[in-house]
Amino acid sequence: MVTAAIFRAAATVMLLVLSFSACQAQLSSTFYGDTCPNALGTIRTSIRSAIARERRMAASLIRLHFHDCFVQGCDASILLDNSPSITSEKLVTQNNNSVRGFEVIDEAKSAVENVCPGVVSCADILAVAARDASEYVGGPSWTVKLGRKDSTTASASLASRDLPRFADGLQRLIDLFESKGLSERDMVALSGSHTIGQAQCVTFRDRIYSNGSDIDAGFASTRRRNCPATFPNGNGNLAPLDLVTPNSFDNNYFRNLLQKKGLLQSDQVLFSGGSTDSIVNDYSRNPSTFRSDFASAMIKMGDIEPLTGSAGIIRRICSRVN
Repeated sequence: MVTAAIFRAAATVMLLVLSFSACQAQLSSTFYGDTCPNALGTIRTSIRSAIARERRMAASLIRLHFHDCFVQGCDASILLDNSPSITSEKLVTQNNNSVRGFEVIDEAKSAVENVCPGVVSCADILAVAARDASEYVGGPSWTVKLGRKDSTTASASLASRDLPRFADGLQRLIDLFESKGLSERDMVALSGSHTIGQAQCVTFRDRIYSNGSDIDAGFASTRRRNCPATFPNGNGNLAPLDLVTPNSFDNNYFRNLLQKKGLLQSDQVLFSGGSTDSIVNDYSRNPSTFRSDFASAMIKMGDIEPLTGSAGIIRRICSRVN
């Protein structure tokens, strides 16, 4: 009897410990309410200042959060530079000379460190920056869940494997997103971030010179003016992902796809006779649906394998381990 009672008591304590640990591991929008109440306002001021200097930075910051979360989860691993113990994710094909905005995150981190040293993670700053960037250029806002810790490692091999490429086909994209717990609808909504930002000639050269049936001839001709056919001439020349309203967050990206005016192959495959055609159609007709789904997908993406509690660290400088 005594042994049974002791066992039940021990089991109850264990359940309470596990329950507490589970609660500790959950992200929360009020995570810094007591430890750094001015964190979100400080980040917002820094991000808005950066986008005011360069409108394109809004797209870059959204993409930076995406490219972080798809590798090891949302842990700021993408921000780590090369070191004797780290091979940076910045140098893989999908990121090198392409992903940008690192200095903006550094500025936001520095500002937050001045207010609350050692409290706010770089991973959380990335998540908040993406939301603030969307809001600043007329896109949706959402409540960011917080409490992520920063990784002490990066993985160039996982980055190369898990990040989408500009020439990926539809099934490859679906598989990549599903491996992260994101649906086809999430994928199409997140792709809609290409309603802002620009792409380099090297990423769309093959498409505009393909004379394919999946690209509008006039659109291809326009894009050729600033993207020479011969590699590597003009590789870094930029073109807007949305030719109509390149600096505004709207649903024109999806209207472009219906007209075969997707700049990247990985854009146009979303409307190419496959399973995502109906979603593109829906977003092209219903901007409010797109905005709502985009916000939901960004929240869902921000939940990918975060480090919480005793896992991970708070980096003092985002580009290196303490």
